[in-house]
Amino acid sequence: MAKLFSVTAPLAIRLPDGRKEIVVEKLAYNDGMVYLPPFWPEMEIAEALRYVPGPIKGDGPWKVGDAVVTILACHGTDPQLASDFSNWQAYLMQVDAAYPEREKIEKLMKTHAAQAAGLDLCDPRFGRPQGAA
Repeated sequence: MAKLFSVTAPLAIRLPDGRKEIVVEKLAYNDGMVYLPPFWPEMEIAEALRYVPGPIKGDGPWKVGDAVVTILACHGTDPQLASDFSNWQAYLMQVDAAYPEREKIEKLMKTHAAQAAGLDLCDPRFGRPQGAA
């Protein structure tokens, strides 16, 4: 199969705690992945953006750390995810051109990825340089 970040089919993720979500936007980050769930434009980005620590393995399904990412099978496998995806598709038809371009989404995700990953100013990679006020 394909590399995770080149797949354009809808994806689902099963998190280590057993929760399942649809992945509507994804980006490699810090040996793992950041992603956005359905209806993310209706949320604050800090609330919507999720980080899954890596490493990333496989050719589909993929392991991202302890999470598993699969291609969403809309009929017969998980009725709740199928319903969520159907609602998301209806939402996209309503917002149409108001949905951001991929480049803008990537920039937004990259801008907030460190916060989603829990890397803040306490992490030496993101601290202020010596002598800075």
